[in-house]
Amino acid sequence: MDELYPPTPVRADGMLDVGDGHRIYCQEAGNPQGKPVVVLHGGPGSGTAPMTRRHFDPEAYRIILFDQRGSGRSTPNAGDDDLSANTLWHLVSDMELLRERLNIERWQLFGGSWGSTLALAYAETHPSRVSEMVLRGIFTVRQRELDWLYRGGAANLFPAEWDAFLEPLNERQREDPLAGYAELLHSPDRAVRERAAIAWSVWEGATVALLPQQSFVNQYANPQFALTFARLAVHYFQHGAWLEEGQLIRDAGKLAGIPGVLVQGRYDAVCPPITAYQLHRAWPGSTLKLTESAGHAVTDPGILAALREATDGFH
Repeated sequence: MDELYPPTPVRADGMLDVGDGHRIYCQEAGNPQGKPVVVLHGGPGSGTAPMTRRHFDPEAYRIILFDQRGSGRSTPNAGDDDLSANTLWHLVSDMELLRERLNIERWQLFGGSWGSTLALAYAETHPSRVSEMVLRGIFTVRQRELDWLYRGGAANLFPAEWDAFLEPLNERQREDPLAGYAELLHSPDRAVRERAAIAWSVWEGATVALLPQQSFVNQYANPQFALTFARLAVHYFQHGAWLEEGQLIRDAGKLAGIPGVLVQGRYDAVCPPITAYQLHRAWPGSTLKLTESAGHAVTDPGILAALREATDGFH
């Protein structure tokens, strides 16, 4: 079985006004009469990518994608914009507005990393609107997860890369890198903001794959990408994504009756497997597929095949 379907062209696209001065870019592909699925991108801030349309049989699925507030082609861009109207619950409301606008009764949720966070928040808020869920690299924004990646846990695996991550921070800021980066990314000096954004983003690019891949580092080092990616990530993580501590796993019982597949790399250094395991234990009817030769990247061995198996199984 091929891991991805052939490239699927966009059938329709446009902008949706979601209020607060925000307009989100949306697109559709596949069969307009097919099973609806909405793709939730990672980051927050990474935006949609053409490859994500290829997880689905275009004859069987109505594939819906959108750039979350501040990301991709949505406006205004988060690189320099005020972020006060950009929270997890704004994104959940945007999804409901999009579902209603498209006259969809229930849809499948598909998301990885931050996309899994948004999927869980939406499904626990609107369980009657969700048919199934396919999630990868589970992330629930608990403090233990943030501490692992941004306060020294993953540094035990990537010491040189961690030193590079800390380099823009002064001694005081290094006591809490997350708070330190928030300072730098709100600097009135754009050069300071860009330098910090690139260092923040390159840290994720350096840790995302099981084996080092310079292509990821190069992608994350792009200044235009990095500024949006870093500003949104720090904004969300500093606020715990406006969730109570442990809320998404605590409330997983609300997902009872919604079939779910959790695809997780055994050696995921960005979102360690303990989160996926704990979510699986709390979510009645979920299936955990632990991929033994993978890290966090969707292109790591076994991840794409597991995702296609899940989407094929649900259509």
